Amino acid sequence: MLAWAAAWGLLWLVWRVLGLGPPLAMLVATGLAFALSLRQGTRWRRVFIAAGFPLSLAASGLLADVPAWAWLLPLALLLVLYPIHAWRDAPLFPTPGGALRGLAQLAPVAEGARIVDAGCGLGDGLRELRAEYPHAALFGLEWSWPLRLACAWRMRFATVRRADIWRADWSGYAMVYLFQRPESMPRAAAKAERELQPGAWLASLEFEVPTLAPQQVHACPDGRRVWLYRAPFERR
Repeated sequence: MLAWAAAWGLLWLVWRVLGLGPPLAMLVATGLAFALSLRQGTRWRRVFIAAGFPLSLAASGLLADVPAWAWLLPLALLLVLYPIHAWRDAPLFPTPGGALRGLAQLAPVAEGARIVDAGCGLGDGLRELRAEYPHAALFGLEWSWPLRLACAWRMRFATVRRADIWRADWSGYAMVYLFQRPESMPRAAAKAERELQPGAWLASLEFEVPTLAPQQVHACPDGRRVWLYRAPFERR
């Protein structure tokens, strides 16, 4: 409710006070609702907060005189944040705070080793990896350029670049960290088998690879699991 109220307040400020017009006001307010949704811990809470404001706006009839094309602006915002190219991958799933606590004890890497968060979003995974591996060189890969810019600004200790995680070369990393979705794991396993060097780790939060046997399984404080696979991989 607070997020929706903030979006309505911003709509009124941009439209009535600043006089910038309903279409721009709607876009700015929808962007605020989406940004606030990213702070939530579950997918459905993010969906409700992000979609609730434009739906309430449509139901209110307040902007009945807005041209039809203006209602495409929220969709355009979504396409900027999530290009069609990335729709096969997971949406923005932030790594919960403290989820990786203790991971370094089960999956050690050498000092200065390169660790990548493949699909880093806003960088929550990079923050947790830094807490576990303070002496590693951290990298982030993100296809959405607004998320890449936001991540690079938030996580200045890491090197973040815009890249397709499935086309990027994984061979130079001592660990590839993923928080994807179940449908992505066979593809991730095949890429890891082709590219990761002996001794390198594939770490997947919450979703396991059905065809590979994990070397370790890390129990997160919130009940989730991190499935740890080490090259050369063992098949089930």
